Amino acid sequence: MISHADWLVVACYVALLIASGLRWSRHNSSPEDYFLASRAARWPTIGLALIASNISSTALVGLAGAAFATGISAYNYEWMAALVLVFFCIFLLPQLLHSRVFTMPEFLERRYDARARRWFTVLTLFLNVFVDGAGALYSGALVCRVLIPGAPLWLLSCVLAGAAGIYTIIGGLRAVLRTEVIQAGVLIAGAALVSWRAFARAGGWHFVMTHVDPAAVSLIRPIGDPAVPWPGLLLGVPLLGFYYWCTNQVIVQRTLSARDLDHGRSGALLAGLLKLPVLFLMVLPGTCALLLFPHVPRADLVYPTMIVGLLPSGLIGLLVAGFVAATMTAVASMLNSASTLLTMDLAKRMGPGLSNARTVTIGRLSTAACLLVSMLWAPQLEHMPSLWQYLQSVLAYAVPPVVALFVTGLFWRGANAAGANATFVFGSLLGVIVFVLNVVLHVTHLHFLYVAPLLFAADVAILVVVSRMGADAGRSANAALEALHWSRSAYAAETVRLAVIPWWRNYRVQSMILLALTAWIVIAFR
Repeated sequence: MISHADWLVVACYVALLIASGLRWSRHNSSPEDYFLASRAARWPTIGLALIASNISSTALVGLAGAAFATGISAYNYEWMAALVLVFFCIFLLPQLLHSRVFTMPEFLERRYDARARRWFTVLTLFLNVFVDGAGALYSGALVCRVLIPGAPLWLLSCVLAGAAGIYTIIGGLRAVLRTEVIQAGVLIAGAALVSWRAFARAGGWHFVMTHVDPAAVSLIRPIGDPAVPWPGLLLGVPLLGFYYWCTNQVIVQRTLSARDLDHGRSGALLAGLLKLPVLFLMVLPGTCALLLFPHVPRADLVYPTMIVGLLPSGLIGLLVAGFVAATMTAVASMLNSASTLLTMDLAKRMGPGLSNARTVTIGRLSTAACLLVSMLWAPQLEHMPSLWQYLQSVLAYAVPPVVALFVTGLFWRGANAAGANATFVFGSLLGVIVFVLNVVLHVTHLHFLYVAPLLFAADVAILVVVSRMGADAGRSANAALEALHWSRSAYAAETVRLAVIPWWRNYRVQSMILLALTAWIVIAFR
């Protein structure tokens, strides 16, 4: 039953979030202030902002729905984030922060050339608007239907987008980071409440674990599993995770705002640690729904159904308010990152003499444009099989060229601009062809987690072959590019530095602890 108290909680929370964002929107006089929060973010802010950007209403709806439909194997994407973030802290983040870039496409230009930057900018904008932004608006609109049954998705998406756009357009990354810190706490508390109520109503932990199909609570699935077959877990999930956590502008922009490398690393590892409880807070409640609400007609409706069916009046409003704010936070993250790309990678390239004030104005206008496109596309996701499948499968066909360029270019100095351009052109074309054959025409029937590593292998082959043939092969030996590569000597010098600091501040020790905790969970639910 939706009470007046529920409405009041939602209205007050949303108003508070917008007011907070506007309050923190002052002093954005330069592009570095607006897009990277003056590069002064500390590790707790970075870690909480990362987790709030990732664990949005999209994750809550998608993970619970996936657990309901195919079992907890969807959690493999979550624990894999810890491994990927450890890799990111060791091998890529030092190069990113040393280069002082605004965007990930800008880093690719430093490593290769302007063509790589343009390709990656266009691809990232497409994914930010059509995957990140539209997915967040769609999931948030589904939950808002709890308060307004029968309301059209397009109208709810517009309201949510407008609320998020207000403080993002004005405030930039500083406002987004601060509101994300608030939202992280609200999201975790709300998810914990739903999880506790779900297990209590279903009969407790032991009852749930023994009365559902054992396959539904197993992370390691057979080779023919429709959700996450084990070869796909080994080869496909890490590739998608690398794109998301190491190259996706929406996520990496938070670490680019770090005041120094230590804060960037600690923030990223904190986010990896906070990914581990997702199994208990957001995935397993979907397993409880198998016993509580077995006849839900669509997997994406599982979490909204649990909110209405498990919580008393008043608390429903709190949870819906959390969802609304989570949607706003996720959309705000996408908008700020997309506007950074449009402004710094396109507008500044075409008009290098733009003043700081003009640059920020263009950033605000581009934010509004991205918001409009996401609003128009979000209602179309209702026609997809499920939100989680849509999010992951799109990435599998689109991002292998990006992963190939970053990973290969990080460790092999022979990768050059000619190879990078060929990889983007022919790799993207190959992805489109496989998508048409596999998804549109159904000529082939490859799981998308098999598609991703196959495309990645082809893209690496293209990069290596063309780089060896390319006329600009000597560019990779340029001393100015050395800072963009991982090197054994730098790693050894860092080992010496870390030897004199307390163990609890050593990011390598922190990484080992995080990996041990991750292994414990995977083994327990294998």
